[in-house]
Amino acid sequence: MLRTEPAVNGRSLHKRFVVKASKQVVRALDGVSLDVPAGTLTALVGPDGAGKTTLLRLMAGLMRADEGELRVLGIDVSATPQAVQDRISYMPQRFGLYDDLSVQENLDLYADLHAVSAGQRRERYARLMEMTDLGRFTTRPAGKLSGGMKQKLGLACTLVRSPELLLLDEPTVGVDPLSRRELWQIVQQLVDDEKLSVIVSTAYLDEAERCSHVFVLQEGRLIAQGTPVEIQSHAQGMCFVAAPPKGEPPRLMQARLLDARQDIVDAVPQGGEVHFIRRQGADDAALGQLLAGARAEPVPPRLEDGFMMLLRAHQPAAPNVAPPAVESLAPAEGEPGEVVIEVKDLVRRFGDFVAVASTSFSVRRGEIFGLLGPNGAGKTTTFRMLCGLLPASGGQLRVAGVDLRHARAQARQRIGYVSQKFALYGNLTVRENLSFFGGAYGLRGKKLQERMDTVLRQFDLERELDAPSGQLPGGYRQRLAMATGLLHEPEILFLDEPTSGADPLARREFWRRITALAEGGTTIVITTHFMEEAEYCDRIVIQDAGKVLAIGTPREVRTQALDGEDHEKRIDMEQAFIGIVEKARKEEREKKNEKVAA
Repeated sequence: MLRTEPAVNGRSLHKRFVVKASKQVVRALDGVSLDVPAGTLTALVGPDGAGKTTLLRLMAGLMRADEGELRVLGIDVSATPQAVQDRISYMPQRFGLYDDLSVQENLDLYADLHAVSAGQRRERYARLMEMTDLGRFTTRPAGKLSGGMKQKLGLACTLVRSPELLLLDEPTVGVDPLSRRELWQIVQQLVDDEKLSVIVSTAYLDEAERCSHVFVLQEGRLIAQGTPVEIQSHAQGMCFVAAPPKGEPPRLMQARLLDARQDIVDAVPQGGEVHFIRRQGADDAALGQLLAGARAEPVPPRLEDGFMMLLRAHQPAAPNVAPPAVESLAPAEGEPGEVVIEVKDLVRRFGDFVAVASTSFSVRRGEIFGLLGPNGAGKTTTFRMLCGLLPASGGQLRVAGVDLRHARAQARQRIGYVSQKFALYGNLTVRENLSFFGGAYGLRGKKLQERMDTVLRQFDLERELDAPSGQLPGGYRQRLAMATGLLHEPEILFLDEPTSGADPLARREFWRRITALAEGGTTIVITTHFMEEAEYCDRIVIQDAGKVLAIGTPREVRTQALDGEDHEKRIDMEQAFIGIVEKARKEEREKKNEKVAA
């Protein structure tokens, strides 16, 4: 039966934490009041450190508010947290699957923990296997699943019992667009069929658009709430798109617009154009110069536009980018346009399994090159071979003029690498991490200090010198990882899903810096699951099942996805990606069926 009272009711919630190293008090929640309707899909959005995870953990009874009142399903969660936990399910960002256990064994383990009876299990398992399409993989170890399948298994384990409220903390981080769509179909099905109340925190604003209600948090405060239409209305009449001059990548027009903070609120590449928000009272002549004569067409606002307007309004002094990072970049050595990565018939096998099959492409100096593909497609394996972290089983691979099949160590001196997971030493300070990794790259004395000073200035880390890196906010940890990867002035920078889980503000800042690096001649190779980020690339390759499905400029790939349809039709990169992958998979299934029939 559908509940009439709110699923969650909070009044004047405060939560503070003390940072051990500095003894500084951080206000994670600062007077938050909210009512979450029952039987609906609700989103929590906001920048890193806004308080989303803290709020979810309070709702789950894993923390207690310092002040205020919080009732979940009508229960005072501070007084009786176990009574709440018996009726809800909570999927944190790092859900605890057991890699050595099979899919079925993980499900059984969580069913045992929640005392789910044998009869309930039979009915529930059948429903979950149908929803997640994991029925074919019940004997596979969880550690051998792709990222998207792991998230679906985590969700299934969370749902082995029938909760009245489901809390999801960024469930699609690191998940490709196809798996992301499937996860959201599962969640929507639960809301529609079981009238389940679902609260989800997400860094993807297009996901929040699916929800019936959105709460916007910033620095622990609730700055707005309403339907997606109500949130996006904050940017009504201020959103435009413009096509860059012929031959200019959209990211360069976006960079000019972002730097014009007095006239522009936000700008992002989209479908070969640049989508931007103009400030009220912006100077027409100045805007005309920024657009280089391009015509700006008004477009309806998106939820992300309303979100950005709200953040800027509540933080008017915050810059879009850190100017020193753009101004102080040194140009990379070498001839512009020369080939610095050459891949021919690259193969990687793991036993009988072919992870990468006869892949060929090249990357030029100063190019931003994107490796895209679903989870388990082979792009991470390709990426690791390019970095010299994994030997190839066959084919030719040259990086920075070095044959990686014979001299991987030599090539690594000329490349920088930023991993998907924060790979620096969390107990060391910013200064200590830079000094340690600078020494590992062979930098000493005055040269090391000069490079440390430069990257600290470039990434605006000077005020964080003595802060333990593990206690930095997510955006600053990413800056430190980038600074460390660039200490030795590499010719090529490899970035493995560097913005996974980052909010739109952090992503804009990151790409402004990457644009500046590419303009200085640094070659960038990047993997990402944010398809809007493919629009920043000069060229991209889409892989699936170890094979190359598409390669070319973003425009060429979108044209391939249209496959003879009206080429004037506007599609974004996510639509193109899904279309190309689904078509290739359909063709592969048809080939297998023909072989079976023969």
